[in-house]
Amino acid sequence: MTLIVQLIQLLVLIGLIMTALAVIYFKDLISAAIALGASSLLLALQFYLLRAPDVAIAEAAVGAGLTTAIFIFAIKSTQRKEEKR
Repeated sequence: MTLIVQLIQLLVLIGLIMTALAVIYFKDLISAAIALGASSLLLALQFYLLRAPDVAIAEAAVGAGLTTAIFIFAIKSTQRKEEKR
């Protein structure tokens, strides 16, 4: 692999770790769901860089797209505890 591809992979992995930690530390569930979607999108990019485009497309469609949309829809359908006070 070339140096540029290795540098891009390193940056993607650092971003993946940062978004995964953001999912853990966010208190707001919507923010955590969006960070999880971003993490899944970076994972799809990593799969593409590792020359697995079929896995990357599946991860982007299901992980970043569908799962994030379902999480956001489910969170929006619930009632927050803060609103009761």
